[in-house]
Amino acid sequence: VGDKSPQWEMEIVNPLQKQRKESEELLFSKGVLYLTGLCSAEIFQALDTIEFRQDNVFLAAYPKCSDLWENWIHLTSFHLKYYKLSASLSYGYYGSLLSLALLQKIKNAPSPRLFSTHLHYDDIPKAVFENKVKVLVVFRNPKDVAVSYYHFYNKNPGLPNVSSWDEFFQKFMSGEVMWSSYFDHALSWNKHMDEQNIMIITYEEMKENLPGGVKKIAEFLGFSLPEEKIQSIIENATFKSMSNKSQETHGTLAPMLFRKGTFIQSDNSHFKNLFTEAQSQEMDVKFTECLAGTKLGAKLKYDKYCKY
Repeated sequence: VGDKSPQWEMEIVNPLQKQRKESEELLFSKGVLYLTGLCSAEIFQALDTIEFRQDNVFLAAYPKCSDLWENWIHLTSFHLKYYKLSASLSYGYYGSLLSLALLQKIKNAPSPRLFSTHLHYDDIPKAVFENKVKVLVVFRNPKDVAVSYYHFYNKNPGLPNVSSWDEFFQKFMSGEVMWSSYFDHALSWNKHMDEQNIMIITYEEMKENLPGGVKKIAEFLGFSLPEEKIQSIIENATFKSMSNKSQETHGTLAPMLFRKGTFIQSDNSHFKNLFTEAQSQEMDVKFTECLAGTKLGAKLKYDKYCKY
């Protein structure tokens, strides 16, 4: 698992390349929507058996908030071993692959370990917080997330199909997409922003000042980085660099994750390619209702990146 061997990558990817079966049902866990083919009640029970250690690192994000930076986080964390916990937690391999053998591998893996997850705060194993694991949370403005998620969601045969951007937008706004509402995720993490072992950083602040973001994350994780190391991390954090290395880092997931349109650049106009003015205003109202006046809302710089 940790060494990302080709055989293991193939086991992760194959289920995503299959069409979703109509018989597969949707699973709600504490109000969050999952596909049973990607997650199950048994998976959540199994997660509670994993011992999370104080020197582990937990990377959490709503889908399409941080995918571009996962390799970068890995680099800043040096040689942390990268463990995908389950379908719902990261790239989405089927729950049946979270076998006892895999659980044993995760449990027996030496420290330090880096875990990656899309889980809602309420579904993250309590041991993560009880054992004072460092939790790094990445967010991104909701309009760019919606557009990026639409491209990923609509082209992924392992997820329910949507017929158009308009259909997806309404599902996104009502939380009827996998991992449910962006705004519910944001509100849940906003409540914990001041906790000692949780740090929230945004895609936008990393884009604006990547060296500063590298230093900030390194300090949070307890590292001291020389300038040459920071430069090396920055060079390896570009989309071009990640794309060139995608077969090595993501195996057969690479074509799906790094396809054209999967990632978009955060600026103050890209979302207009899909958003109508009415849709933009609808999301403006939703953002104001949910996040205006919050610390996370301020960090997202909504007025700069999301005004139509």
